[in-house]
Amino acid sequence: MDLLIFYLIIVLDTFTCNGMSSMGLLYFLTADCVEEIDAQQVFGYALFKDGKHTRLSYPLEKFHSDVSGRSFHNGRFIQRMREKSASLPNVRLEQGTVTSLLEEKGTIRGVQYKTKDGRELTAFAPLTIVCDGCFSNLRRSLCNPKVDVPSCFVGLVLENCNLPYSNHGHVILADPSPILFYPISSTEVRCLVDVPGQKVPSIANGEMANYLKTIVAPQVPPEIYNSFVAAVDKGNIRTMPNRSMPAAPYPTPGALLMGDAFNMRHPLTGGGMTVALSDIVVLRDLLRPLRDLNDAPTLCKYLESFYTLRKPIASTINTLAGALYKVFCASPDQARKEMRQACFDYLSLGGVFSTGPISLLSGLNPRPVSLVLHFFAVAIYGVGRLLLPFPSPKRIWIGARLISVSI
Repeated sequence: MDLLIFYLIIVLDTFTCNGMSSMGLLYFLTADCVEEIDAQQVFGYALFKDGKHTRLSYPLEKFHSDVSGRSFHNGRFIQRMREKSASLPNVRLEQGTVTSLLEEKGTIRGVQYKTKDGRELTAFAPLTIVCDGCFSNLRRSLCNPKVDVPSCFVGLVLENCNLPYSNHGHVILADPSPILFYPISSTEVRCLVDVPGQKVPSIANGEMANYLKTIVAPQVPPEIYNSFVAAVDKGNIRTMPNRSMPAAPYPTPGALLMGDAFNMRHPLTGGGMTVALSDIVVLRDLLRPLRDLNDAPTLCKYLESFYTLRKPIASTINTLAGALYKVFCASPDQARKEMRQACFDYLSLGGVFSTGPISLLSGLNPRPVSLVLHFFAVAIYGVGRLLLPFPSPKRIWIGARLISVSI
């Protein structure tokens, strides 16, 4: 069985190891790859809003002690993945830049690529798996790419910073949009500042540093403030557009799209790697019983079930990521303000009100119906707060709009 996998892996700072024990080879390729790279265990999230904070922990009671999220330096993890893959007897690692897919009578036969020394080569296989990241230049012939860029992330690395909650991701519900902090090593914390829209302040002329110091810094927790300002002063500031793209594949004989080249959601929740790993498990289980991939049309028809089988986890995480981003962003609209506060207070209730959403977020609960129930529960909770103890026409109107916002 020959598979040609072209990949470009970018910005994968966090992913969830939940359920890895059932993933066989995938466990071998990932769980072991977070060892010896100073990866940090992540047990949940901490939410901050207007001086208040709450902790949301992954419901890991039913799992063994090693199961948790992991956060790390992307480059270290990628290098470990390459080393681990190359060590397998049935894997041959080739490095190059793919310039095009090779098509013959509607079937993808392989790729054309350029090596480091400039040679143009071709590689052929019965199945080419294209996963060249969010900036994919190969997906246009394999899907209908409708890419949306709702915001950009401004990235910093804080050194020797003690987070308020160790081994947790931190989400600050700031104005105008959320700020993220999470550990990527034993001495470093990644900060991602969300800036709405596609235009960000200039780094070159100092506008960005001024924005971070005057607008963002006053909103971060006091424990992080000095480290944040020091990171801004150090000047190693990077920006990246946040992209979302629904999965809209063209089933094509001989090829399959995966990863960010295939489907993206807002990275606020860090769910991209969870979706990607889940997709790999689905594909692995579909390919496992096959002994011959050479009948491309039949294989293409068979793999159409991949798009159905991936939906429970993928659609849940994708929908939640988009919804939470909209809710967590500040807004002058009173109904959206109430929804934002209701969401924070709902999650702060603890018990099933926090473990339910966090299990959806982490992929532990891949049931879309649970997501719908929590959406409406937050809305009803918000309306109830508005109408008690004495409803008024204004509050009833805001409550009605709050319900409409949640739909």
